[in-house]
Order: sequence, then structure tokens, then C-alpha cells
Amino acid sequence: MAKVIEKFPNQNYKPVKTITFAYQKNYLVKNQKNGFMKKNAFVIITMIMLIFTSCGPRQQPAEEPAVTPATEILSTTQQAFFDNLSQLCGQSFAGKEIYRSHHAPGWAEHEMVMHVDVCESDRILIPFRVGEDTSRTWMFLAEDGLLRLRHDHRYPDGTPEEESLYGGFADDTGTAFEQHFPADAYTAEIIDGGGGNVWTIRIAEDFTTFTYRLERDGEKRMRVDFDLTNPL
Repeated sequence: MAKVIEKFPNQNYKPVKTITFAYQKNYLVKNQKNGFMKKNAFVIITMIMLIFTSCGPRQQPAEEPAVTPATEILSTTQQAFFDNLSQLCGQSFAGKEIYRSHHAPGWAEHEMVMHVDVCESDRILIPFRVGEDTSRTWMFLAEDGLLRLRHDHRYPDGTPEEESLYGGFADDTGTAFEQHFPADAYTAEIIDGGGGNVWTIRIAEDFTTFTYRLERDGEKRMRVDFDLTNPL
């Protein structure tokens, strides 16, 4: 801080009772000057204090709470699988039925196409068309720290079918290229015998094939493979 030197009248000065007019005039002028200097010194000191106060450390705005990216919600292995699947985003691939159990009509005579349509940090949506039937969408979701598979079935007008959003959470036996999804309680409730379902989704390590497979109580029910080497 700058040092301000103030000049004050001599403290030991005592005027005599009898003074000449000239001396009195000089004395008054001297006192007026000293008073003026005192006022100026006070103003200068006040201004310096205000300047230093205004230049002091400013209060920093409160830091916003850290936001955990959705990509850190999943376990390492499930996140690796999710990232591998997201590499297919924006592409469509033709598929073929490898096998189908006697419990349901086969799809071998139908054209099958998967569209990796929506890829976000916490979800991947894959509409799956069988012939002219566009009612199916596979949903891969990051929920509650786990990877979840759901099947969204809708009528042509967009309303959900009675058996929709079934699926389950991935277990801890998967890899970066293959995940297993045992049926959840909701699936067991809406699908007769569906509590024994296990869906397996596999991406070949060389990214040549995408496989969708369903088993129920250990029995193979269906498998569809998609050719990733020739996007549509």
C-alpha cells in the first residue's frame, strides 16, 4: 500500500495574545492550508482503501456437482459389450434363421433385417423387421448399474402389444462380445413359461456376425444370425 505522508502544524506553536494584523493573516492562511491538506489526505487514504478493497480476492462461484457420465454406470465387461455394439450404429444388416424350435412358426421364408437405429450413452435401440412385420425393437439399456435387454412390441398404430418390454438384466458371465440375459420377474408374469428364458447376444470378435439366440429351461428355441460384413 502506498505510504501517505501528512503534514500537520507544529504542535508546540502557541500564538501570543497580541499579534499584528499581518502575522494574524499569515497564521490564518497557514491554518487554512493545513486544514485543506488534512482533508485531502483523508480523501486520498479513503480512496486507496476502497481501491485495495475492490482489488481483493473475489468470491469464486460454487462449483457445480460432478455429473457421472452414463458410460460409467455399467460394469467394465458390460460397458465393453455396449461399446462394441454401438460401433454398428447407423447401419442395417440382413439376417437368416439358423434354427427354430417346434414351439413357434419359423421365419426362414421371411426377409429379416436389423437396423441399429439409436445409439446414446445409456441406450441402443435396434428395430428388427421380419418380412413386413416391423413390430419388434430390441432395447439395450443401462439401468441400475446393469445392462438390460427388453423387447418392445407395438401395433402398427404405435400402441404397445400385450406382451411387450419383456427381457432381463445381463448376468455376470458375459464378455465384451457376448452377454446373457436371464428373464426377469416381469417376463415371467406376462409370458407363460417365460421365466425360464435366457437370451444370448453375441458379436463375433472379428465383427463378421451378430447373433440373437433364445433358450428356455436349457432348450434351444431360436437363433438368428446377421451378416455384419455387408451392411445394407
